[in-house]
Amino acid sequence: MYRLLSTVLLCFYISLSAVVAQTLTANAPQQVAVGQQFRLTYTVNSHDVSGFHVGQIPTDAFEILMGPSTSTQSSFSMVNGKTTQSSTITYTYILSALKNGTFTIPAATINVSGSQVKSNVLKIEVSGTAQAQGGGGSRGGRNGRGGNSQQPETRQAGTPISGSDLFIKVSASKKRVVEQEPVLLTYKVYTLVSLTQLEGKMPDLKGFHTQEIPLPQEKSFKIEQYNGRNYKTVTWSQYVMFPQMTGTLEVPPLTFNGVVVQQNRYVDPFEAFFNGGSGYTEVKKQIQAPGVKIEVDPLPAKPDGFSGGVGHFSMKAEIDHTQLKANDPLTLKVTVSGTGNLKLIKQPTVKFPKDFDTYDPKTTDKTRLTTNGIDGSIIYEFLAVPRHQGQFDIPPVEFIYYDTQQKRYVTLTSEAFHLDVAKGEGGDSHVVDYTEQEDIQMLANDIRYIHLADTSLKKKGESFFASTTYWVALAVLLLSFISLFVIFRKRAVENADVVGHASKRAGKVATKRLKKAAKLMAENKPGEFYDEALRALWGYVGDKLNIPVEQLSRENITDRLTTRGIDMQTITPFLEAIDECEFERYAPGDPKGNMNKVYEKAMKGITSLNEKL
Repeated sequence: MYRLLSTVLLCFYISLSAVVAQTLTANAPQQVAVGQQFRLTYTVNSHDVSGFHVGQIPTDAFEILMGPSTSTQSSFSMVNGKTTQSSTITYTYILSALKNGTFTIPAATINVSGSQVKSNVLKIEVSGTAQAQGGGGSRGGRNGRGGNSQQPETRQAGTPISGSDLFIKVSASKKRVVEQEPVLLTYKVYTLVSLTQLEGKMPDLKGFHTQEIPLPQEKSFKIEQYNGRNYKTVTWSQYVMFPQMTGTLEVPPLTFNGVVVQQNRYVDPFEAFFNGGSGYTEVKKQIQAPGVKIEVDPLPAKPDGFSGGVGHFSMKAEIDHTQLKANDPLTLKVTVSGTGNLKLIKQPTVKFPKDFDTYDPKTTDKTRLTTNGIDGSIIYEFLAVPRHQGQFDIPPVEFIYYDTQQKRYVTLTSEAFHLDVAKGEGGDSHVVDYTEQEDIQMLANDIRYIHLADTSLKKKGESFFASTTYWVALAVLLLSFISLFVIFRKRAVENADVVGHASKRAGKVATKRLKKAAKLMAENKPGEFYDEALRALWGYVGDKLNIPVEQLSRENITDRLTTRGIDMQTITPFLEAIDECEFERYAPGDPKGNMNKVYEKAMKGITSLNEKL
């Protein structure tokens, strides 16, 4: 009886021990503040675990900055020659509180030795606002001067990233302007942490014509002191805005998505080394750049002939020759130079004599985008042909613009041009002067020239109507109409098939882009060459398979081509051409050789795929 009781108690003890071993314990602070970062841990005292699933963390109350990171602890003990082993596994999250209130984190689950185990439920109260921390816990932070010294970049995982550690300042070159006066908008990043990525796109702005100034892709940070602290700063993006409306115009706040690298002290360095880990973790951080308001005043009453130009400009006019013969062309070139809204101005008006034939001017744009607006010049070339000999005057050319420096309208006037037109070869010998020009105009309306050409005669009574020739011509016209109707209807049906049209033109478009890439390769422009080669590859497969640009991916392309019955021997060279193009762009070595290799692979990939499709 005693032996039976001992056996039952031993079994009960072993079962109780197994139950105790199979526990999942959740732990987190009971109270935190808004903006405070804290640890949420789940610990299970067993090593035979799988399938860990955390409870649904309320994302409107907490932001997951990191996790889960896994750490393992094992212990051995020997008592009276008997060895026992115990181990625990801890899953750690780093959270940041977003708003006040009391929030519940449901139980997590895990499989322990084949049985599902649940953790306890956590309730966390969020109240108050966390104080900004000046880089506590940062790696190597031994400088006693604190905020007055440059803070180390890479901090320990879980260190709070406050608004004073990473922020974006927005500045406008002018807060009060007139219509069309350019404004420079600058977004500048200030950081004390290791910022590795930042994305933010300017939305379409109401009331502004906006152009982005191209800045280097590789950002170069500089040290700048702000509020007594040394920040790493860089101008991230710049835009030149031309206001098209009056009143108070607003540039809305812009949200940037950044990635900050922190050191993960929960990762064993040896384990990280052998498992390909880095010992560092990436923390996502949203940074909101503030909005800006611009006061736009209307321009004063606009004079007649106002070009629409706002800025500071100069103008010159020149003619290729003043002595010529009738029917010989002449060119009057007007050049408008300066800084402002050059691309939005109206072309100057040149008043040629009425006896001249005139044509639409040729416009040459020699401008560039700068921080002050559009800088450079626009050249207008007016072509005219005098029809008669005589003496003619071309009046001065006027260009009226609003000068932002003088705060008034300015009229620029060129010199007048006097032309001496001689008799042309085989032309009209009539001499024209100012007093005769109006008379000639009137005569042209009242008196017709005598017809001097040969005239064919026909007998009285002969008529084309109802003749054999008439019916033949009518039949030919009817057949022509039917043929044209069928041809144009077929073409309209083909044009309506946008997908089929794009698919048919895919090869031609790709060939055209590859020719342009070959030209860029000959001009030794690697960056532009690789961009054009990628456009040829992606554009061809997008048009051919009717895949929108935003959905283009290696997996999507492979699925679509496989569905069409294309074998992998054809698909693989095409994908390798894309990979080669992206790789060689940054590969060291001979740039010419790299471009040749990419060009050949792109040509081969498109050709082989085009034959199959």
